[in-house]
Amino acid sequence: MTRENQRPTPEPQYIPLDDPSTVWTTYDLNCSAALVCAGFELLSVEKQNPRKCLFVFRKRDGIEALCDLYWSDRLEIKARAYADTLKALKNRLYSV
Repeated sequence: MTRENQRPTPEPQYIPLDDPSTVWTTYDLNCSAALVCAGFELLSVEKQNPRKCLFVFRKRDGIEALCDLYWSDRLEIKARAYADTLKALKNRLYSV
């Protein structure tokens, strides 16, 4: 592939992680795995103490509704994708 055919890389965008209008947070690992499976962007995992981690997502339309579906046991996602995502999140938590 030549340089002329390459798409320009978009500039990184600063997202303040403490602004509730741009991010959505949860401490729940399983809900976070469901959100990642559904295509929501995980921005950060903040390890505030050894027993608790805050998952920070980019806020998009539908994130609260999807979380409500998860908690009401009505969310349908692929089981293997969920298991793989859960394992990847656990690896991210315990790798440091």
